Amino acid sequence: MNINGLILAMGQPPAGGGAGGGGSPLQMPVMLLIMVAIFYFMLIRPQQRKDKERRRLLENIKSGDRVAFSGGILGLVANVKDKTLLIKIAENVKVEVSRGAVTQVLAKDEDPETEQKK
Repeated sequence: MNINGLILAMGQPPAGGGAGGGGSPLQMPVMLLIMVAIFYFMLIRPQQRKDKERRRLLENIKSGDRVAFSGGILGLVANVKDKTLLIKIAENVKVEVSRGAVTQVLAKDEDPETEQKK
């Protein structure tokens, strides 16, 4: 049997002329619930965990921390404000940046990560 014949045979209604489908009326809602649960545990919950971890990272930044930014700049936190940080990036050079630009808080001798953890 060629592929066209196989597709046609699969698409034919069941014998008996009924409306078809001998499954339970609860089968479709149960399958939908299972799909929603899979999406929640595979996509939504891990993202919420990452967001919570990032918020904690940004809230715990203090003066003297070494930080890396999304643009690749490394600096030392000189002053912490509500929504911004004053960063010393070189001798006598300070810039004010948004807290959201921070990607990592580094230890004194630690190099920034080049790849994100999975």
